[in-house]
Amino acid sequence: MTRTEAYLALNLLPRIGPIRVRRLLERFGNPERILSASGSELKSVPGIGSEMADSIRDWENLVDVAEEQRRMAEHGIGLLTIEDDAYPPALREIHDPPHLLYIKGEILERDRYAIAVVGSRRVTHYGREAAQRLSFQLAHAGVTILSGLARGIDTAAHEAALAAGGRTIAVLGSGIGHLYPPENAALAEKIAENGAVISEFPVLYVPDRQSFPLRNRIVSGMSRGILVVEAPARSGALITANQAMEQGRNVYAVPGPIDRPTSEGCNRLIQDGAKLVIDSRDVLDEMEMLLPPSPRQGELELPDAAAVSGPPLDDTERAVLAALGDDELPIDTIIEEASLPSSVVSVTLLKLEMKRRVKQLPGKYFVKLG
Repeated sequence: MTRTEAYLALNLLPRIGPIRVRRLLERFGNPERILSASGSELKSVPGIGSEMADSIRDWENLVDVAEEQRRMAEHGIGLLTIEDDAYPPALREIHDPPHLLYIKGEILERDRYAIAVVGSRRVTHYGREAAQRLSFQLAHAGVTILSGLARGIDTAAHEAALAAGGRTIAVLGSGIGHLYPPENAALAEKIAENGAVISEFPVLYVPDRQSFPLRNRIVSGMSRGILVVEAPARSGALITANQAMEQGRNVYAVPGPIDRPTSEGCNRLIQDGAKLVIDSRDVLDEMEMLLPPSPRQGELELPDAAAVSGPPLDDTERAVLAALGDDELPIDTIIEEASLPSSVVSVTLLKLEMKRRVKQLPGKYFVKLG
């Protein structure tokens, strides 16, 4: 058994968790030794009782490593262990790092300079536009956009990063082979081509109440800072922000109207010391000394998103613009008229918004400008 296979076997065992694995590694040194340890040796580790020790001792009858590897191959998934050089170094330093990550795509050196963009699943028009604008400009400046692929703000952030030609990473609260939400499957494929989709959960793991908070610590742990765009007083995004504070990360928040419950969480974060963000410069000014040299260096200030993409339209953009015509249309009608996949139309409409050629209206309607 290889070192990676031993990590995989531990990850497939139920209820063991990252903190117990960390303690076991501190005691035994490597995952192979954990799997071959005696019951008395295992029970000498804090948090390992008789039931857990028996589970580890009986791992060969409880998990099927070969079948999990078959599923990984079927979905094009690789593995990163906490010992691998490509494992995100900032994530390795948190209190409870995952000892194994499933990954579809690739994590690069430049992804160490990621900003997490999070917020409400029930997004308003204001929140969506703010997430798109800020994520687009940050991605174009060379910052990797990291989020959770959830509905709402997460989806807007990923789509904007792709529209800017930048990198983005999605951290799942499910297995990569059991994508949630399912309607983001096409978006996940695009993210894997321009970044990575990662999870600590087995390939076919079904998300539950515990898996999303666990996911959130990876979102904050992999980032240099976290930007909360829109969040009510009780929100998973605020849990992520609190984890970011505990991990020593910068916390940024977009202010919102004081009479809207959807903005209460962000406004409270600002009141408690988070940096108020109204433009990408508010984040980039703090990151400029950290960002590695890149072809886009010197373009950190983006006064006009239209200037970023330039005026010319490609064939897909022209097709979507033609499908829109001169009337306000819902996105489903534009998809039908353009005869293009929904994911392609969504990203293209965002590009056209950034080029000031279309405007999104409430209810996912779009109208041509000019």
